[in-house]
Amino acid sequence: MKVYISADLEGVAGVTHWDETDVGKPGYEAARAQMAAEVRAACEGARRAGATEILVKDAHDTGRNLTPADLPRGTELLRGWSGHPLAMVEALDRSFAGVVLVGYHAPAGSAGSPLAHTLATRLHALEIHGRPVSELLLAVWSGAYAGVPVVFVSGDEETCAEARRLNPAIGTFAVKRGVGGATVSVDAERALSGIREGVSAALAGDPARCRVSLPGEFAVEVTYCDGPAAYRASFYPGASLRSPRTVGIRASDFLEVLRFLLFAA
Repeated sequence: MKVYISADLEGVAGVTHWDETDVGKPGYEAARAQMAAEVRAACEGARRAGATEILVKDAHDTGRNLTPADLPRGTELLRGWSGHPLAMVEALDRSFAGVVLVGYHAPAGSAGSPLAHTLATRLHALEIHGRPVSELLLAVWSGAYAGVPVVFVSGDEETCAEARRLNPAIGTFAVKRGVGGATVSVDAERALSGIREGVSAALAGDPARCRVSLPGEFAVEVTYCDGPAAYRASFYPGASLRSPRTVGIRASDFLEVLRFLLFAA
């Protein structure tokens, strides 16, 4: 059984301030270490469930937060960004049995985390059919596009709640919750055991129960924090300005949505 793990940083236990997510800033090394520990726990849970191959995508910022030394023996690590539209789940295909998301977080415009955002902090909001879009939703839909279900999610409470709304069969473990500019996290041991046991349980069942269907079409709107960024993005083929800070596009193919976001975000 092949398992795909996509790992972000803003949703791991204890991470609260933007400095902790940025290489070289105060608190980053401790946050990076917790990210590595949570990913290792997910790998261990996958092995318990019978995974014979595991690919980990470092999906935070530069994509160079994890190193091979952080991961268990026999695990492959995809670092950096090639520029592929699948982005945070690059290289995902039907050969994988399921996707595990670690360290995911609340979307732009949400009060669920002091680090809430979607793809980039220069985006004020990202909506599809008027619905706020999170990185979790993009990963779940990307999995649906590739034919592989997301079976387990860890991160903040809002992210885990969203995963269960998408499909109650998706396993979740919330390592923290946001309170204004603060977070309340579980202890490190509980975070690791919750992820390890949750991943193992999620993969032990039939991954097909976690499938989510893609919409038939997509009406995408990206609102930026400033107007020039929207003006630039409006030159993407088929895109148009909806307001001085908002650009939109309609598509019937989800890969086209991902191509647009690669250009726009």
